[in-house]
Order: sequence, then structure tokens, then C-alpha cells
Amino acid sequence: MASVSARIPVLLLKTKSTPTDAYEEICSTPPEGNGLDFEPTFVPVLQHQFEDDGMQNVEKLLQDKQISNGPDSAYGGLIFTSQRAVEAFAKLVDDGKGDESWPHLQDIPIYSVGPATTRALRSIPQNPPLQIFGEHTGNGDALAQFILEHYGEWYEERQWKPPLLFLVGEQRRDIIPKTLMDENLPSNQRIPVDEIVVYGTGVMESFASDFASILQKTVDRPSRWVVVFSPTGCDSMLKGLSMLDSKTGKVIGKPDSEKRTTYIATIGPTTRNYLKRTFDYEPEVCAEKPSPEGVWQGITEYMKRLT
Repeated sequence: MASVSARIPVLLLKTKSTPTDAYEEICSTPPEGNGLDFEPTFVPVLQHQFEDDGMQNVEKLLQDKQISNGPDSAYGGLIFTSQRAVEAFAKLVDDGKGDESWPHLQDIPIYSVGPATTRALRSIPQNPPLQIFGEHTGNGDALAQFILEHYGEWYEERQWKPPLLFLVGEQRRDIIPKTLMDENLPSNQRIPVDEIVVYGTGVMESFASDFASILQKTVDRPSRWVVVFSPTGCDSMLKGLSMLDSKTGKVIGKPDSEKRTTYIATIGPTTRNYLKRTFDYEPEVCAEKPSPEGVWQGITEYMKRLT
């Protein structure tokens, strides 16, 4: 292994997943032959809290058996695109244990955007297990297209599709509701979607100081990377890097390539576009796939071009 001073710090602006984190694993033990030695460090940005009103609304729907495949139910399925929403749902399920009126949800489709969200859903104890679909899609656009076909087949005997309930956070994209309720679709293919906010997201109070501390510790390294997973906290991140103009709120400008030591990678186009639109900053890397492998590949390919 390279000496500490030769290793490339990768500052992952996220909370470390437990019991293992795939980003740490791929940065710590990357595939052989790339000649790069990364040093991953987690710097949590987001803090989440459940939204009482939304949680109470979902709890009542569950208690009243309004989420089922019954003809009189309010919703015929559920959508999840974040682990935080799954955590909120799992809490409600756990709180409802022992309640005789508590519904079983195994007779409805539950749609999940990717592997991490699906793993979280599968950990919710239900017997028989929940029926989860869409893990392969990877993003909201692809999941919406999948739902149009799959949900239509699930309720093909009905002229009008029952609404779907989408459990969300305060900040989310609207691609799924827009796609499913598109007025250009035939009326019998449109799927109504209701969103209920079950958690809120904010920047951790300690992020600025935590980020400043790790930046100071790695200031002498020849190069380092910051990996951004969400628009939330981007302004604090750029301020920490002394890149924002206090008057315009835009990035001052990138230093010449030979003077640069810090590079930024984003998990996907949503965060990249937010950086471009809000701060006039084009990150060096946008992962082609929103995964540890996608981030690692983007960074390693960029580093190879520098040499």
C-alpha cells in the first residue's frame, strides 16, 4: 500500500451505511491494476426527522385498511425511492405490531427504485414477504416507465387504475407523478399518484466544522476528491472549499489545472445539474450509474487522463 501522503483522499459526503458500506469497500480495495490508492472518509451532511403529519396520515390509512387490492381501498400500491422513506414506513409497521386491525400488505405491488431501497424494504418483517418490484430500474424515470406497464397488468381487469401512494421527503423530483399522470396517456392507462411527506431533510449543524477539519488534515495531499450525493449541503461544501463568491453566490472559478488539488464528483445528474444551475459549477465527474462502481469508475478514468 502507498504511504499515507501518497494516498488520494475521497471525502464521501454521506452517512456511512451499516454494517458495511459499498463505497468504502470499493475505495479501500479497488480492482487491481489501476495504480491508484484511495483513502475513503465519510463526512455526514444530512440529518433526517420524521414528519408527524405525514406519519399520522399513513398510519391511519394502514389502520383503516385503505392500502390494499380491495375494490374500495384508497390505494392499490406503494412507491419508495429513498431509504429514509422506507425507515419511516418500517417504523409505522413496527409500531403497529399486535394491532388486530393492522393490514397485511402482501397483496399489493410495492415499487422500489434500486438495490439499497429494496434491501431496506425486504428487511421489514412480513410473512409472507412484501412483493417488491423495480429494483433493476435504478432511477425515477425508469421506475415510472416500469410501473406504467407492471401496474397496468396487475390491475388489468379494472377500467380505472387505483391510485398509488408515494412516500417521500420534503425534497424530491416529480418525474414519477408526472410520468404516471401524463395527460397524453390514454385515460385508462393513467395512474393517479398521491405523495405524502414522511420525513424532512436538513444540513447537519456539525457539517461545516467536520468538513473543514478533514480538509485541513488533507490539505497537503497532491490530490483529493469530494463525492456529493445530494443537492442538500452543496453550498456548505463549496463554502468550505472557499469556492463561492459571497456577493454573487456563484463559484469564483476553477484554478488552473496544474494548481488544482481538489476535484468534485456527483452521484448522478440531479446533483450535477443543481451545481451547474445554482452555482455555475461543472463537477469533474458525474457517475454514469448512481452506484459505488459508477463513482469509482468515473474518478479513476478522470485521474488516468491527468497522468
